[in-house]
Amino acid sequence: MANFVDHVTLHIKAGDGGNGCVSVRREKFKPLAGPDGASGGRGGDVIIEADPQTTTLLGYHHAPHQKAPSGTPGAGDMRSGRNGEDCVLKVPVGTVVKDLTGNILADLLEPGESYLAARGGQGGLGNAALASPKRKAPGFALLGDEGEEKDIVLELKSVADVALVGFPSAGKSSLIAAMSAARPKIADYPFTTLVPNLGVVQAGDERYTIADVPGLIPGASEGKGLGLEFLRHIERCSVIVHVLDCATFEPGRDPLSDMATIESELASYADRLPVEEGRVPLMDRPRIVVLNKADVPEAKELAEFVLPELTDYPVFIVSAAAHTGLRQLSFALASEVRRARRPASSERKPRVAVRPKEASKGFVVSRKSKNGDDFFVVRGDKPERWVRQTDFDNDEAVGYLADRLNALGIEDALVKAGAKAGAMVVIGPEDTGYIFDWEPTIQTGAELLGPRGTDLRFDDNARASRKERKAAYHDRMDAKAEARETLWMERESGLWIDPEK
Repeated sequence: MANFVDHVTLHIKAGDGGNGCVSVRREKFKPLAGPDGASGGRGGDVIIEADPQTTTLLGYHHAPHQKAPSGTPGAGDMRSGRNGEDCVLKVPVGTVVKDLTGNILADLLEPGESYLAARGGQGGLGNAALASPKRKAPGFALLGDEGEEKDIVLELKSVADVALVGFPSAGKSSLIAAMSAARPKIADYPFTTLVPNLGVVQAGDERYTIADVPGLIPGASEGKGLGLEFLRHIERCSVIVHVLDCATFEPGRDPLSDMATIESELASYADRLPVEEGRVPLMDRPRIVVLNKADVPEAKELAEFVLPELTDYPVFIVSAAAHTGLRQLSFALASEVRRARRPASSERKPRVAVRPKEASKGFVVSRKSKNGDDFFVVRGDKPERWVRQTDFDNDEAVGYLADRLNALGIEDALVKAGAKAGAMVVIGPEDTGYIFDWEPTIQTGAELLGPRGTDLRFDDNARASRKERKAAYHDRMDAKAEARETLWMERESGLWIDPEK
């Protein structure tokens, strides 16, 4: 069973806003008290926060669906709905938040740093908040807006000062166990280390961390072995330490060829990394070479033999098993870490928190065609939210929506785009938006309001005009005169006789 996870895909859902309430106060001796329906509560946000006490993403591997609570609906007597609590997801320091396409949304490098991953929906306004001098007692309320729903990727990259790289069984785990309090699994077979190990080293007044990653083999940058899976844990280190096995018996291997192979794999992986401002490129970071297993006589001779070939780097001959040469190595690493930290602390710029974009006040009207039929698509944060918050079972709410859209200028934009009465208009995405048959608004305002919950613009029994009523009267009179004339002619011809005469 896995106990370490550094890559997980989450499906997150922010809380929905609560619906507004429609209520009119009815109390004895208080006539015309007016509306008292309160607004619904706001939905909770989904926030990702870097926590130094969290070391793995294992919890989210078993629970990939995370949802924030929704807000409660409003109630009468001006009782507002309760806001939903934020869902705070604790992640290790060094976690990168990405979308499914690989775009970086946030990089949480500092403890307590947070990222608003999904924003909760707004609560719907109650009829008390919608009242105006012309609309004194609205018979409708707005629905709560839906919270954001998306898929994100959490990727953990170790935040360590020193990274130990080398072939499997080179002694990296033994080295970190000898220099720190970390106790990784140690065995005499390759790929003993399956997960990165972190250790803290105290060298004088300097304290730094060491990361032990699984062993690299030729082709690691292309996915062979465990290289591609754990190379990300080397990206943020300040110093790279090559741990070379001087006691290997494998044919074709020696410390110089091992180092050349590892450097080639690091260069191939570095070509894929984006350029980050304020961070030294991976291939330009300081190197230190450690010739390990000097407790073996043949290994010590080999280390001394290859020592003249490694004049470009600081070289230390150590034995993790015998604890020889470790003190000098720890102080040398402390010196390199101190040198790497100094410019970073002086040149570091304040981090800008990444937040989802705010709602745009504008909109865009575009004309499109499908199967030979033209239609118009309206995109914009405001109109789309207004449509989502409208109760289409309430004619007054639909009329209020029409007035808001007209006030925003959408009808004028539709006319400029070539829309005519009866044209199909889609507000929102082309495939999943709300479809309307557009009818230009001629009259708007409170004078067209009927009883609560109705709008005269949606009444099928529209009142006839004076001209129409006069024409209908004349048609009735003409029909009566024609009927009397027909009866008289039938009487004169003898078709019927008056029984009273």
